[in-house]
Amino acid sequence: MAQIDKPNLHFNTVLYTGNGQNSRAITGVGFQPDWAWLKYRNNTYSHQTFDRVRGASPGTLYTDLTNAVDTNYPISSFDSDGITLRATSDASQNANSGNFVLWSWKANGAGSSNGNGSVTSTVSANTTAGFSIVKWTGTGATATVGHGLGAKPSIVLIKNTGATENWVMYHSALGAEKNLKLNNHEAAQDTTGAFNDTEPTTSVFTVHTNTNTNQSGQVMIAYCFTEKTGYSKFGKYIGNGNADGVFIYTGFKPAFVLIKNSTDAGELWEMFDNRRIGYNPNNYRLYPSDNTAEDTSLRIDLVSNGFKLRTNGSHINESGDTMVYWAFAENPIVGSNNIPAVAK
Repeated sequence: MAQIDKPNLHFNTVLYTGNGQNSRAITGVGFQPDWAWLKYRNNTYSHQTFDRVRGASPGTLYTDLTNAVDTNYPISSFDSDGITLRATSDASQNANSGNFVLWSWKANGAGSSNGNGSVTSTVSANTTAGFSIVKWTGTGATATVGHGLGAKPSIVLIKNTGATENWVMYHSALGAEKNLKLNNHEAAQDTTGAFNDTEPTTSVFTVHTNTNTNQSGQVMIAYCFTEKTGYSKFGKYIGNGNADGVFIYTGFKPAFVLIKNSTDAGELWEMFDNRRIGYNPNNYRLYPSDNTAEDTSLRIDLVSNGFKLRTNGSHINESGDTMVYWAFAENPIVGSNNIPAVAK
């Protein structure tokens, strides 16, 4: 498979300043987003996510909350270069003079029927970049669900859209016997009811009886990723508890990093990108499990072939603890055109 020389055609981060107006178009993404995630950076509004498989009008899901879909806060549309915010202005999306961030991933539109599992799913899959969005109706019993990636997923992140339930995550570095909750600070949990202790395959993932992941009659949504060399990496590392922290090799210059201490309860998820401010050591952090405003303390360096911890903070570098992460590329180390990436 050809290397992805332009990762920003599959994932991109856009910053914008709110203007308080109605029906605001946010542009500069570079493609039509299929999963859009936004946060008011300097205020305590929740993280909002939207996807094209559910459609713009059903409303928002909040990564830091267990809430069912909030139909009061949809977006108007997914556009060729970004999204349009709803006709009625809302401070959480477009407060005048507010600082906002929009992260976007490309799948493959509204999706199509997939019959690979024991239940029929609707799947929007970008097999080049290893990302799919999957929707199905929960059965309340053990089931397999087609994901459309053509490769074993590294991440399966599930939300029950119709009920007050956790965001439950399979991470390949922990295996199917463990799961994490994106909306809280728990350590990894061993619960058979989430993924049936069954590893996903190249065509399906398995869900059990847990209402978080397969409640009977409820619409379930999953965001699935499989690792692509030079573009994405989903792994783990052991913290050293030192301000001169460990280095994590990804094989590319990261554009986005999400980290969780999977060992200790009470540790926040932390997320970084190459835009806020985006140069070392000023890679600001947000917390997808919390509505807190952006934190400007120094935590990591994003370098040409990975990221380097610059803190002894227990969230991402507790001595002896296992941290798991997601990372997406700004540039591969060396593209197919032989142009190397450089750190800022």
